[in-house]
Amino acid sequence: MDVSIQPAVERVARVLAGQRISANADGDQESAGRQVDAAWRDYLDDAVAVMKTLREPDQAMAAAGDPRVWEAMILAGLEQAKPETVVL
Repeated sequence: MDVSIQPAVERVARVLAGQRISANADGDQESAGRQVDAAWRDYLDDAVAVMKTLREPDQAMAAAGDPRVWEAMILAGLEQAKPETVVL
């Protein structure tokens, strides 16, 4: 199985940006790579919302594996998405 080097929330945000920008989806840009690279951060809140929804697997997903492992993986992805805080 492949493992991405990009955080899951970033990947979801990039998909959401691409969906809205690219002509291959609902957008109007035929070559949207640069625009997606520039805009994906604008979709982070939406991506976090999607990830929070995925915390609970549906019945088919739960039947395919361990729901506790799934939840732990999603929560780890959400933790990675939290902004860094700097204490001065």
